[in-house]
Amino acid sequence: MFEYIDGKLTFKCPTYIVVEAGGIGYHINISLNTYSSLADAERCKVYTWLHIKEDAHTLYGFADEGERRLFLHLISVSGIGPNTGRMMLSSITPTEIQTAIVNADLPLIQRIKGIGVKSAQRLVLELQDKLKKEGTGSLIAAPLNNTVREEALSALLMLGFTRQPAEKAIDAAIKNNGLELTVEEMIKIALKNL
Repeated sequence: MFEYIDGKLTFKCPTYIVVEAGGIGYHINISLNTYSSLADAERCKVYTWLHIKEDAHTLYGFADEGERRLFLHLISVSGIGPNTGRMMLSSITPTEIQTAIVNADLPLIQRIKGIGVKSAQRLVLELQDKLKKEGTGSLIAAPLNNTVREEALSALLMLGFTRQPAEKAIDAAIKNNGLELTVEEMIKIALKNL
């Protein structure tokens, strides 16, 4: 519902912040990773995710898009809720979480409060292939869509294609049709080659 909230940081503590935007103060739950990223900023832009339950609507905030994507992957695993996901992002860095899952480092994952043997195994089982497919660091760093090629590649990855075949299809499209293609044309041509 909310992509991000950009406004004046009126209150900050290690577990939540209050951001004033448009005359409304938003109470946003954050991880320690986000808390340290905000430093002493008076103004901030926080990427958000809204969790809706019967008895509450809770906003979770992240310093960057990559942290939010990793959080959404974490909570997609059965038994990992938003609070556990936030605890994971507070215990170790997002990069360490991604590396631990890709490398099946169960002891590191189990050191996080609230994560037992079965939860750690489930995280590795359900997310390892997804994170490997995306490539190391891809969930952490927000995609830089500065070129038509990068935008087309990003779109193909979001459609579920793996990186290597998608790159080959895009490179073939560029080779055969030149660099003057629009993003849409490049994607259509690449899809025919996949």
